[in-house]
Amino acid sequence: MYSHDTFGLGHLRRCRTIAHALVEDYRGLNVLIISGATIAGAFDYRARVDFVKVPSVIKLRDGEYTSMASHVALQETLKMRQSIIRHTAETFQPDVFIVDKEPLGLKGEVEETLTYLKARGTTLVLGMRDVMDAPHLLEAEWKKNNVLQKIDQFYDRVWVYGPPDFHDPLVGLDVPAGVRRKMEFVGFLQRSVSKLGTKSEHVPDEDYILVTTGGGGDGADLVSDVIGAFEYDSSLTQKTLIVLGPYMPAKERSQLLERAGKIDCLQVIEFDNKMEELIAGARAVVAMGGYNTYCEILSFDKPALIIPRTRPREEQLIRAQRASELGLVDMLLPEESADPKQLAAALKRLPNRAPPSASSSNMRLEGLVHISHTVGEWFDDRERYPPLSIVAE
Repeated sequence: MYSHDTFGLGHLRRCRTIAHALVEDYRGLNVLIISGATIAGAFDYRARVDFVKVPSVIKLRDGEYTSMASHVALQETLKMRQSIIRHTAETFQPDVFIVDKEPLGLKGEVEETLTYLKARGTTLVLGMRDVMDAPHLLEAEWKKNNVLQKIDQFYDRVWVYGPPDFHDPLVGLDVPAGVRRKMEFVGFLQRSVSKLGTKSEHVPDEDYILVTTGGGGDGADLVSDVIGAFEYDSSLTQKTLIVLGPYMPAKERSQLLERAGKIDCLQVIEFDNKMEELIAGARAVVAMGGYNTYCEILSFDKPALIIPRTRPREEQLIRAQRASELGLVDMLLPEESADPKQLAAALKRLPNRAPPSASSSNMRLEGLVHISHTVGEWFDDRERYPPLSIVAE
């Protein structure tokens, strides 16, 4: 599996979820995840799931990229990444290669490997979120590199990690008929509390609201708004656990810790690799609404308030608007969240909000089951009892 991981933790966490489900279902299967996440090693992995770390690249707020190692030029870092990815594929010889979200990889770094693997008969799969981005933004990004035609050229399947009646990730684009034929809406990826390693030490003993920013690279505004609501309204006394995220800039982190330290009911931590436990134990969740957090909200059936990021991508905004329209979550726009009176009122209502299941009897959380079934069919078609392998980044 390939996960480019330049901003946040979403790609790696999604790949890891799929990998764990597959090795649980198939004892002969090995999964290797290629990841650019700086903290890929901070997570627990099941037996027969491993990862290869490629040099990290950071996505800046304006959408551009830079090397994590400041003394190495971006082009040199990309050359190293491309070489490692190709060499890993040649050594691992995967039966299936699953690419997460970026069809050609970061700046096209996977295209050479796709060409090599297709020639040797590897099944190539592109995995897409339920929402990629606003159509005009996605089209502008993909048109210059002829991405849709290359998806048709390289990939055998395109898995959409959501149900067809929630959102079409390629809506508004001129999609080749070949790509449409390969698209399969598998459903959301259900989450569960991990049985690996030790339990989280951060789960409060009392009822709590969880505030999570995902990776945290762009989560400071959300946390600042939540703290501002508590500063504004002293009658807000609900125990609240805030997870800043490992990628929040140090200056913003320190300012938020100082402000939150003055409010008794707020507990702030930087990171927990057992996020599923924190969401499962929460009375309700406040989040930006990235894909993984949204799946966890549905999986654990938690009342949720989504305050989405709206720049540079509109992915979270589109997902939050659709989920709100279906009655699954409450939503505030960032400019509404910045009003402490409005946010304080929303936080007070949140613990008593009906869970998502009250609005929908079928939340379509069958993605992992569908993926596992499909992979099993592929391997049955090849040989009955081979040593099986999948590469994931």
